[in-house]
Amino acid sequence: MISTPHIPHLQENNVRQGFFTDEEYQLLRAVLPDHVKIPLIIAYWTGMRAGEIVMLRWEQVDLERGLIRLEPGTTKNNQGRLIPLVKEVTEALWQWKQWTLNRYPSCSWVCHFRGERLQRVPESAWQKACERVGLKGKLFHDLRRTAVRNMVRVGISERVAMTISGHKTRSVFDRYDIVNEKDLLEAAICLQQHYISDPEERISSEELFELPEQHHYSPDLSQGHGPKSL
Repeated sequence: MISTPHIPHLQENNVRQGFFTDEEYQLLRAVLPDHVKIPLIIAYWTGMRAGEIVMLRWEQVDLERGLIRLEPGTTKNNQGRLIPLVKEVTEALWQWKQWTLNRYPSCSWVCHFRGERLQRVPESAWQKACERVGLKGKLFHDLRRTAVRNMVRVGISERVAMTISGHKTRSVFDRYDIVNEKDLLEAAICLQQHYISDPEERISSEELFELPEQHHYSPDLSQGHGPKSL
């Protein structure tokens, strides 16, 4: 009897650890051209795939309710989903839509350049902006990892986070919920605090790490409806 030779499988080690801090997101948002800034904002807050973002039409975006609707068959796993939007996203999209309607009234695409749909997130503009703010090597896909990580950190259940981001399998989702050194140290603090009976002896993670206060930018609609106010 001829037996099949055993071929050992190499261990997969291609899990990328890239993600954006809030400060890095704000820096990049400030320097990207407006037609690339829109995909950035959507991806950072929703975790949508780049291919899903560039295919968005305005009819899929409900700015009053703060929702994006992806139809079945248009996503990577062919499942439709509703994606909730935070205020920063709805305000940026509202401004961009008004500017688009004024300049290119027949354009139905959310992500466009001079009225023509973006086929993909412009790599050249992305790389130049990243290098300009000291983020060379960052990938647009890192925004998807970041969104998943942020959702879990603020207490959104993993099931809901998976629904929003469109992750069908838990194994892929786990690859995106990145744990860094600070996460591990905070876990140690939580464990230590559990055994400290005196509240005055307890310290917060902010006190330990001396974290700077994060300021989330919100578009100023009073500056007008042009893209430069995004």
